[in-house]
Amino acid sequence: MKIFKTTEGIVIQHLDDFFLSRESNWDKFINRSKLHQQVLAELSVLKPDTGLSTLVDKSLKAPIGNQEVWASGVTYMRSREARMEESKDAGGGDFYARVYAADRPELFFKAPAYRTVGSGDPVRIRKDSKWNVPEPELTLFICSAGTIEGYTIGNDMSSRDIEGENPLYLPQAKSYDGSSAVGPCLYVPGEPIKEDAQISIEILRNGKQVFSGAISINRMKRKHTELVEYLFREITFPFGTFLMTGTGIVPPDTFTLQVEDVVQISIEGIGTLVNRVTQ
Repeated sequence: MKIFKTTEGIVIQHLDDFFLSRESNWDKFINRSKLHQQVLAELSVLKPDTGLSTLVDKSLKAPIGNQEVWASGVTYMRSREARMEESKDAGGGDFYARVYAADRPELFFKAPAYRTVGSGDPVRIRKDSKWNVPEPELTLFICSAGTIEGYTIGNDMSSRDIEGENPLYLPQAKSYDGSSAVGPCLYVPGEPIKEDAQISIEILRNGKQVFSGAISINRMKRKHTELVEYLFREITFPFGTFLMTGTGIVPPDTFTLQVEDVVQISIEGIGTLVNRVTQ
C-alpha cells in the first residue's frame, strides 16, 4: 500500500486501485499506530477512481506535514570508510570508527518540513562547498507512539568538504535549505520491509550516467528498531517523525555534484525519488 500526498488530497494506492481518502489532514492521517490496518478499514467504504493515478503524476507533494526529519550516521561500512577518509586530515577519522562500533548510534537532526522537498522538486548544494554528494537512504516513518508505520526514500544531501574539515561542522554540512528530500510516497506494508530490499542510485549529467550504485538494506549494521529506540529515549514527536537510516552508497572521492545533475534513488516496493540539483 502506498500513500501519496497531492495538492487535491491524500491518495491511497492499494494493489492496482487508487482511492481518495476522506481525511484531508496529512498529520492526522499518517500519525496512527497500526496504520496499515486502519487504512485498509477505510478502503472498505471507498470507491476506486482510475483518474487518481493521473492526479498523483501531476500534483505530487512531499509526503510530510509537520514532521521533522532526523538521520542516522555511519550505519554501513562504506559510510564508515568514507567518513574516516574525509576527516583524517582534521584528526577526526577515528571518531567514525568508534561510532560504527559503539552501542549508541549517531543520530542528528536533518531538517524541518519546510526545508524538505519531494520528488520532482530541486535539491541544493551549498554555495560555500566544493564537494557535495547525495546520500540515498531508506527512511522510516515512526508515529508518535514510537512504532514504525511506513517507509519512504530519503536523499541526505551532504557537503563532504565541510564535514571533513571538522566533525563539529556536521550541522552545516547536513542541514540547509533544500538539503533533504523524501518521497515519492509513504509505503505502508502489512509487515516490515523486506530485509534484502535493494536501494539504488543513478546520477545523470546532461542525460548521461556519471555514477550509479546499489546495496541491500540488510547490509546495515544496526536494526531499525534499535535506531528508533535511541531516538525516542528523550524526545517526543507529536506528529510522528521521519528517520533516515544511513547510506551504504558513497560516490568516489573524485566525484562532486554539479548544478543540473539529476539524482534518481529507487527502493524496491517504494518507487523512485527524483531531484534535480540547484545552488
